[in-house]
Amino acid sequence: MGKYVIKRLVLALITAFLILSVTFMLMRLLPFQIPVGFPVDSLRYFQDQEEQGFVISFTQEMEGYGQLLWTSEGTDLFGGGAEQVYYYQKPIIEQYGNWLANVFTQWNWGTSTSIQVNVSAISIIGNRLPVSMGINIISVLISVPVGIALGIWAALKKNKPTDHIISTIVMVFISVPSFIIISLLIKWLAYDLRVLPFQWPDATSDGATKALGYVIPVVSLCFGSICGYCRFTRAELCEVMSSDYLLLARTKGLTKSQCITRHALRNAMVPIVPSILAEFIGILSGSMILENLYNIPGIGSLFVNSINAKDYNVLMVDMAIFTLISLTASVFLDISYGFIDPRIRMGAKNNG
Repeated sequence: MGKYVIKRLVLALITAFLILSVTFMLMRLLPFQIPVGFPVDSLRYFQDQEEQGFVISFTQEMEGYGQLLWTSEGTDLFGGGAEQVYYYQKPIIEQYGNWLANVFTQWNWGTSTSIQVNVSAISIIGNRLPVSMGINIISVLISVPVGIALGIWAALKKNKPTDHIISTIVMVFISVPSFIIISLLIKWLAYDLRVLPFQWPDATSDGATKALGYVIPVVSLCFGSICGYCRFTRAELCEVMSSDYLLLARTKGLTKSQCITRHALRNAMVPIVPSILAEFIGILSGSMILENLYNIPGIGSLFVNSINAKDYNVLMVDMAIFTLISLTASVFLDISYGFIDPRIRMGAKNNG
């Protein structure tokens, strides 16, 4: 089991490295555009880019060298000089090597060009990450027990009116996108009834208002997750309850409730528990749209905003965070099978 864990961690690191490398290459191949709101009278950004090894400056134009990014009067840099300074983009391979050196030796991911000009991309992500994680974790803590409980209830009442009602409700809500649900909740609860904030409360709001701000996005994320857990739990439990070994347990004298609690639920949970991690990844990616609709200052909305603003440094860090979370959940997902079902561990040992 230890060797398997180490192998999965190494593969996850390699995968993350490849994803981020390809992302860096593709972003740097895009033509550079001066972002809206970029301070024209300040060249600190290009000085930082030159220090990081992405840009090179000349005192004269260099035709054929590469894309000219910026032209500056020397007075802005050297205090009194009259010559111009020309900033050119270095070749992609050289930029990639310098980027790797900056990240691994200095943990320097660059600065923002549009979102918060000349502010460290790491600090921008760090300020927004707790909001996104809080919303997603709360939604998981609510949707997991509710969804599994509804699935168990539907399975125990299979082909009865209760099962049909639950299954119908699940099919309706699982077919509705989360952005439709949050739009309806905003209109109904915020604008019509005026019981909840119509957007994410700002930093100056009181504690009660901030707490109420979680209701709409959390409920919107919970609908789809609850339906997914319910449908999956019902299917697994119905399959287990119709198995031969459960019939054998009944013939040995166990009651129906004993068979369900001792055997059916325990075996049905083997594929259900790991699916929680997979569902968390889906919730995290789906929250991008919700954060934009509800004006939530999280990493999901930041991802979309950084693409629109062409803020590639912030986008790179945001991509790294999503990649890290997804791969970490994937590793835990694979490892969890061995801890939930001992037969998987024994089978791996015997094969080895």
